[in-house]
Amino acid sequence: MKRFAQLLELLALTPSRTRKLNAMATYFRETPDPDRGFALAVLTGALSFRNVKPALLRDTVLREVDPVLFGMSYDYVGDLGETIALIWPHRETGGELPSLTDLIELFNTTSKSELPNLIGALLTKAEIHERWALVKLATGALRIGVSARLAKTALAEMSGVELQAIEEVWHGVMPPYAELFAWLEGKAERPDIDHAARFHPLMLSNPIEEADFGKLDPKEFSAEWKWDGIRVQLVLGKGTASLFSRTGDDIAAAFPDVVENAMGQGVLDGELLVGHDFDARSFNDLQQRLNRKVATQKQLAELPAFVRVYDMLFDGDEDIRALSWEERRGRLEAWFARTPQTRLDLSEVLPFADWDELAALRRQGADEHGHEGVMIKLRSSPYVPGRPKGYWFKWKRDPNVVDAILMYAQRGHGKRSSYYSDYTFGVWKGNEIVPIGKAYFGFTDEELKQLDRWIRANTVGSFGPVREVKKELVFEVAFDSAQVSGRHKSGVALRFPRINRIRWDKPANEAATLEDMAVFVGAT
Repeated sequence: MKRFAQLLELLALTPSRTRKLNAMATYFRETPDPDRGFALAVLTGALSFRNVKPALLRDTVLREVDPVLFGMSYDYVGDLGETIALIWPHRETGGELPSLTDLIELFNTTSKSELPNLIGALLTKAEIHERWALVKLATGALRIGVSARLAKTALAEMSGVELQAIEEVWHGVMPPYAELFAWLEGKAERPDIDHAARFHPLMLSNPIEEADFGKLDPKEFSAEWKWDGIRVQLVLGKGTASLFSRTGDDIAAAFPDVVENAMGQGVLDGELLVGHDFDARSFNDLQQRLNRKVATQKQLAELPAFVRVYDMLFDGDEDIRALSWEERRGRLEAWFARTPQTRLDLSEVLPFADWDELAALRRQGADEHGHEGVMIKLRSSPYVPGRPKGYWFKWKRDPNVVDAILMYAQRGHGKRSSYYSDYTFGVWKGNEIVPIGKAYFGFTDEELKQLDRWIRANTVGSFGPVREVKKELVFEVAFDSAQVSGRHKSGVALRFPRINRIRWDKPANEAATLEDMAVFVGAT
């Protein structure tokens, strides 16, 4: 465990991507099985413990620490793991924690009633950085600037095996990944994973720039709407169906209405949406079904899910990724013709003669239907995992902008735990200010420091880690769209809000009103 705790500390403290990669590659190279495999599972979010939750850890600490002191400390530090590591009052010298493998076994086999005693004993035996790592391990909430893809990239650095090849077998191997490491180290053949039982890395697009249009021949490209859902891959085998997010997470259990009704065999690429009769509703509606392990019967009835399909990787068992987009599109249309579907829909191809005509379609789609923009695809392009240049482009609609007033600020996590970096902002409703959204990016590090100083100097109330501030500072907020929402006091929810500019110069009484927001809601 000591070596793993050191790795987590380094990953949390260094902002350098190269150093993170080198640290993980060295750890995987030098740490024996199965510890390195379990470490990989933790870093990629593939490991969780049914009974070890943040509330249990908090209750364990509150048995030994004054709750007011803990609350004040947590408010100041902003990170549960760091707070517990610093405030735990007991220390046993000369002890050593079990190995990572043994710790995982303990967490999995100890009864819920005995877990507080186990965790207390482990915290007492651990050094401060090991306590922090224990909490991170137990909760799975790492927040150390490492994505699952970055961890897989470290495996590629360690072994010399291409990242794409690693991602192609990833969903067919399980912790502690003994067969994966054996292959990466040249001690065994590549794991033989059926294409119908695994995720295939997606092909991604690049934003199109104004200068690109003069270099690209519109006759060589096709266009489709950019749908306001989430990218998914549907893998259909003989009697099996899997649904993966763009990051490779299996989300089939949350969308049984899709996987239980999809017919045929193949691997399809498309957009997950909700709505009756393939009439896509807003992202805000889809969001009610996201991040849930199981959908409720009410959601299944009121917000049925479907996939708008726009590409095909496998036609039955045949890998067609090397074919051109035009050929794959023909295969996809033929597949739909012979395999009628109730929860899969074919994405429309937009006819256009030149870029000006497509620009007009893009504006019309945004204004009348709330489309995010258009996708532009080279007709001759193969399906290449990653983000190849020159094949697929996204031409998003221009963002909406509104002047809103800062209402509340909350401490961030990880490297931002010392700063108030999460902001709630609102607009005028008569003489009242009502919240319309939250944002935590769109500003520089220097602006963050300025905002933090302003918030501390202008706090009018505190609620745990949240501060209410004087309603004086205006943000220019950019967002993709706005929808009616019964879950928000304002009745409005923003899609992808971000801080576009800090309006230090603008008085709060000149900020937007709820009536102003009606223009954006009506446009969606």
